[in-house]
Amino acid sequence: MPNAKVLSEKQAIVAELTEKVQKAAAGVIVDYKGITVEEDTALRKECRENAIDYSVVKNTLLRFAFNNTGLNELDGLLNGTTSLALCDDVVAPARVMSDYAKKLEDKFEIKGGFMDGKVVDLDTIHALAKIPALPVLQAQVLGTMLAPITGLAVVLKQIAEKQGEGATAEEAAPAPAAE
Repeated sequence: MPNAKVLSEKQAIVAELTEKVQKAAAGVIVDYKGITVEEDTALRKECRENAIDYSVVKNTLLRFAFNNTGLNELDGLLNGTTSLALCDDVVAPARVMSDYAKKLEDKFEIKGGFMDGKVVDLDTIHALAKIPALPVLQAQVLGTMLAPITGLAVVLKQIAEKQGEGATAEEAAPAPAAE
């Protein structure tokens, strides 16, 4: 039987995990078995750049946190080495973890995930991973909105240049001599 101090520490970890899972818009559970320190460091760096909370967690503690948040369906995935990627952006954890799963085929495997408090299957995670990052999407929308305006500006500029050329040709022609 664990002593009271160890038990209270574990309860605090479960409470913190529960809060993180509840606040996160999405999360991905990963089996990271066999990745090198260098690969893990690169993954953590990319997670920081995308505002993803990535951490290695004990299966038992994560199971309690999932049970506290109603994600009991994920209990079956909690075996072996487990890490958890949480984020406020629904797409970011799926995209980053899928990229690493492709790079590190045999060492890094997505087990499952959740979005908006509901368990999602691997197909959904892979579909989310194909969506571009938010800044890319914003740039695409802005480009789409600006395209007609840019086209109009180009046409107006060409008309103005054409009219300007016509005026300068007339001015450059010598005036007929008056007799």
